[in-house]
Formats: sequence, structure tokens, C-alpha cells
Amino acid sequence: MAPRKNAKGGGNSSSSSSGSGSTSAGSSSSSSGSSRARRETKHGGHKNGKKGGVSGSSFFTWFMVIALLGVWTSVAVVWFDLVDYEEILGKLGVYDADGDGDFDVDDAKVLLGLKERSASEPTASSEELESRGAPGEQALSGEEPQNIEDDVKEQIQSLLHETLHTEHGEDLYQEEDEPTRDQQLEDEDFLTGSDADDKIENLETGTFHEETEDSYQVEETAPQDYNQDMEEIIYEQENPGSSEPVVDDERLHHDADDITYQVYDEQVYEPLEDERIEVSDNAVEDSNIIPEDVSVPPAEEQQEVPPETSRKTNDPEQKEKVKKKKPKLLNKFDKTIKAELDAAEKLRKRGKIEEAVNAFEELVRKYPHSPRARYGKAQCEDDLAEKRRSNEVLRGAIETYQEVASLPDVPADLVKLSLKRRSERQQFLGHMRGSLMTLKRLVQLFPNDTSLKNDLGVGYLLIGDNENAKKVYEEVLNVTPNDGFAKVHYGFILKAQNKIAESIPYLKEGIESGDPGTDDGRFYFHLGDAMQRVGNKEAYKWYELGHMRGHFASVWQRSLYNVKGLKAQPWWTSKETGYTELVKSLERNWKLIRDEGLEVMDKARGLFLPEDENLREKGDWSQFTLWQQGRKNENACKGAPKTCALLEKFPEATGCRRGQIKYSVMHPGTHVWPHTGPTNCRLRMHLGLVIPKEGCKIRCANKTKTWEEGKVLIFDDSFEHEVWQDASSFRLIFIVDVWHPELTPQQRHSLPAI
Repeated sequence: MAPRKNAKGGGNSSSSSSGSGSTSAGSSSSSSGSSRARRETKHGGHKNGKKGGVSGSSFFTWFMVIALLGVWTSVAVVWFDLVDYEEILGKLGVYDADGDGDFDVDDAKVLLGLKERSASEPTASSEELESRGAPGEQALSGEEPQNIEDDVKEQIQSLLHETLHTEHGEDLYQEEDEPTRDQQLEDEDFLTGSDADDKIENLETGTFHEETEDSYQVEETAPQDYNQDMEEIIYEQENPGSSEPVVDDERLHHDADDITYQVYDEQVYEPLEDERIEVSDNAVEDSNIIPEDVSVPPAEEQQEVPPETSRKTNDPEQKEKVKKKKPKLLNKFDKTIKAELDAAEKLRKRGKIEEAVNAFEELVRKYPHSPRARYGKAQCEDDLAEKRRSNEVLRGAIETYQEVASLPDVPADLVKLSLKRRSERQQFLGHMRGSLMTLKRLVQLFPNDTSLKNDLGVGYLLIGDNENAKKVYEEVLNVTPNDGFAKVHYGFILKAQNKIAESIPYLKEGIESGDPGTDDGRFYFHLGDAMQRVGNKEAYKWYELGHMRGHFASVWQRSLYNVKGLKAQPWWTSKETGYTELVKSLERNWKLIRDEGLEVMDKARGLFLPEDENLREKGDWSQFTLWQQGRKNENACKGAPKTCALLEKFPEATGCRRGQIKYSVMHPGTHVWPHTGPTNCRLRMHLGLVIPKEGCKIRCANKTKTWEEGKVLIFDDSFEHEVWQDASSFRLIFIVDVWHPELTPQQRHSLPAI
């Protein structure tokens, strides 16, 4: 058995059980023993044959066991959340001496006197220590500023309680001691129709017309950007040093596919196009998307931009000024529960909306008078409404924002943020009058804030009250004559009132100011249009600038509501459109279509309505509409039944919800200003019915054509076009709008009407 034992490195170099041994055996044992000894030494034995304590393999085994135990213990601590690191870090944060947002070795050295405080890092004020401190930490100094702040809060609170009811008896703010929501919300805060449907509905209001030259659809402007910036600043202020990814509150809305547009008789300020949503996966639309075949140089490469019109919104100094303003959102009580508020807010910022809702609801239950907890709850409901596309949830968020402002001891900045967001979400749902009431309250509470007055002006424009909007902007400009936002909107109102020459300096100076909300395609659009009408050759310079800044597809193609990547050219052939059967049918039956049109003109001239979109410089131009926005006008079709029956076979025309089918009569001496249609999603067909031999022509982009009786012209009216009628008799044509041939069936189905 000895050899087996030796082979494993655990026995002696020779057998000790026998007292005698032969010489040969001894020599054999000696020669083999040396090799065994080498093996034994390698495996932990000794040359002298003695067993040497714990082997090397045992040391390694125990080392690995202990190491693995340590690793699994660490995992258990983190996994089962045995230590509240947030609370520990929050408490240590009050000792942050070097201003880097956390407590580290450098902070300890400063506090122990081993290191001097950096000159660039001034001693934190008591107010800052409170914002960083753990629950229960109170300011040691700075009582005087706090008293001033308290006085401001008291004044705001008293104003809030004086304005609890609106002019029409609508309850905008709740009493302090009312723990639950008022179930009877203002009338504007409810959608008509299928309220049970949680999808955001499109709101179709007003009368729609052929062109949108003088109509106005509101896009996102400075107030929304300001609100987003403030939320980022808030989180940075409350969570210094946080590196958590931030979920953009507005991203879902901005990525939305479907938008509803409204066009009115006069210029009307409309809700942001991507603020109205129908859920869709395929119809991707952007008001400022440039077709793929158009190259737009980046801003830094634009050599022809006049220096006075460079956008100040990208100025680092201006951005720094915005960032320096940190709103105060925590009152004295909320500072004592800051750690709990931060934990709930972190869930929201991480995109864990449902968990964040539960966390803030629990905080509101525990601390019903905490404004910051209730504001967090409102934000979570807001986020959840976007996630679920739910009107019902959004109405709850609107009400919760209201509750924040009605609580006692609410910081002024929090009142402002809550009511501003409430107004924006009311606008989102189409509750323009409710939003207007909220904006009025904001102006009452903060009368010196011109940005809120600018928002109020927008609120009036949203309901078509241009006169009151004009008064608001006149008031702003009297106080701050260089307010660019007020200037462009005031210029817009003047142009709507046909005060073309007067509108130009306001639009021009407003855009040149570079103020937030002024670098908008529609202002370039209206400025260029106004200049064209007074014969100012600088119009195309502004169109070029608008193109270079990404607002227009080209100098010629200036539609604002486009689908990306569609083929763009001013004139089309029948073959290029793919609608050859429709064109053949129109041309084969042109006399039938003409005769029904002439009969309507003779028997019921009143059915031809004058063009009322301020597109004419002079003359007489009327239209008789059979289809509009894909909807058939049954009464009108009674006057032209055969024509309507003919068109029923072509859904690319009758189903085009971004166009019309109509007769158009133009009398001698008429000139139509250069203008563009609203969208690149349609093409326009003109069938000549009664065409004088001379004097009638149409220009699209830089090419001019004339009509022929019984022949179809096809052009893209998103390009600039202009019409002259200098004949001695009337001109009658038949207009048929069709979907752009490159739009998919899904896009044709889901794109909202214009």
C-alpha cells in the first residue's frame, strides 16, 4: 500500500514497516525515492519525509470560499436593499464643502481643516444647505430673505383665494380645506363625443378652405420649451450629481404621427399641430420635414444668412442666463421630506411611470398639504396620459395641477409652473377657453412677467379673439419694446387685418431678435408674403433664409405641413402621377362637367361663393365645392349629379382629405397673389371648361402655362403659384385634388384633414 500512498505525495521515501532490506532493494528504493521526493515536494510534502501541515491547495480552497462569500454577501445587500444608500448619501450631502453635489474625501479634508475651501466655490448659503440637506435640517442663517419670500407667498396665496371662481362661475381652484377634487369640472374640460374612448381625439372645428395663406396653425413656442427647461433645472437642483437618464416628457407628443389642422376664414392661432394625436404607426408627419431630394445645409455652413438675423437662441450666453434661473419648488415642510420626494421623482425620471404614480400618491396621502408631492403626482399623471394616450388620465392631471396652486404655502415658482402646465394641457385637449381662464389667473398673480402676457395673447388667438390679443401685445410692447415674441405675433395680427405694410417691420424685427418662439416657419412665410404684396424684392431673401433654417423645402416649395420624402416638382404629367384613368375620364367627359357647372352658374349663382382667404389683389373669383376634406357635399352634388357620379369611381380624389373637388370661375381683371398650399400631400388637377383665347395664365414656380378646354393641367400647389385673368370674358375650370401618389394606403387613411 505504501507505493500507492507515495504516488499521491502523502507517504515516505522508503518503507518503514520492515526492519531489514537487501542492498539491491535499498539502491532501488534510493533511485526511485529521489524522483518521488520531487513529486512529493511539488504536491506539498517535504524532502525529509515528514508531512508538512496544511497543503497549498487547502489555502487556495479556503481563499476562494471566503472570496465567494464576500461577493454573495455584497450581492445580497444590494439585491435585497438592506442598506438605504439614498438616505445615507442624502444626509451626507449637507456636508458637501466643495460644491460638487456629494460628500467625498475632499469634503472631509475641508471640514477637518486639512484643505482650504476652493476660492471658486463660495461657502454654501443656508438656503442652499437646506435644499441639499437631510430631512429635518433647518437653515441656520438667511432669515431675512426667507421672510421676504414668505411675504411674496402670502400675497400670491391671498390672490389665489380671491380668484377661486371664474367669470362664468367655473371653479378653477379648490378651497384649501377641500381634500378631494370637485367632480363638476368646467365645461371646457370635457371632450364631447365618445369620452369613453381613451385615445386622444382629433378636434375638427370651423370651416376649411382651399388655401392656408392667411390661416394659422400654432406650433410649439417658447412657453413649452421654457417649461421643459425648468423641469430639467428642477431635477438638477434637487438631485445634484445625478446621472440618471431623463425621460423627455414631451417626446411622445413630438413623435406622434397624426395631427389635426384647422383653417379659418381669417388668421387664427391654432393648437400645435403635433399636439393633437390619433395613434398611428405609419403616417409620420412633420410640419418642417424637408423632402429627401432637398439638401439643407447645417446652420454653421450657411454663408448667406444676414448677421443681424442670426438666431440668439443658440447663443451660449443666452442659454447660460436661462440655466442660471433655478426655481424654488420646496417650501419649509417639503424640505423636511426631500429624500422621499427625490426617491419618487427618480422613478419618474427613469420612466417607471406607474411606480412613480403610486409613490407620489402615497406621499400625497401622508402629506396632503405638500405642494411638491402633489405637483409630482400631477406630472406622473401627465406622463401616464401620454403613455396610455388617455384623455381621462390627462383630465386628472389638469385637475391635480389646479390642486397644487390651491394649497397653502405654495412657492411662487411652483404656482407658476403648475398653472402654466395646466394651461398647456388644456390647450392640448382643445379646451381653449379653460386655458384662457388659467392664463388670466397667471397674469393676475404675476403681473410683471411679460412672458405670461405673451402666453395670454396666444390664448386669445386660439379662440379667434384677435382684438384682445392685439391689446395684450400692445401692452407688452409698451413695457418691453424689443420683445421679439410680442412683435412677431403683433405683426401677424396686423397682417390678418390686411394692414400689410404695417405688419412688415414687426414681423421682420421680431424674427431678427432671435427670441424664443420667433424662429418659426410661419413668420418667415407671412413676412415674405407681405413683402411680395407691397412689391418688396427682399421677400425671396427671407424665403431663402427660411429654407436655410429648415422651415421650407425650397424657396419655391413653402408648405408647412409635409410628409417626409415625397417627390417634389412643380409640374406633373398624367403618367407620372399614375392617375391616368382619372385624367382620361375627366377629359372624355369634360363637356358634361362643363354643362353642369354652367347650369349651376345660371340657375343658382349663389352656390358659387367668393374666395374669402385674402388671396386676390383684385377682381372676382368664386368657387362651387362638391367635395371637401374627403367629405361629399350632398346638397351641392344635387346641382351636378352626373359629375359627382363620375367622380365616385376615383377614391384618390373623393377620399383626399387634404383637398377639394370644385368648380372655379374667375372674371376679367382678376389677379391672384403668389401663394402656396398648406401641404405636400396632394397634387392639383385643373380641367379647362370655358377658357378665353387670350389673357388667362397660371405660373407655378418659374414656369407659366395656359389652360385648354377639355385638357388637364397637373401641378403641386405646395409650390408658389400665381394666376392672371386679363381676358374679356369669364374663365371656368374644374379643380380636382388627389393624394400624392407616393403616399401609402395607411398614410392616406390616417393623415388628418386639411
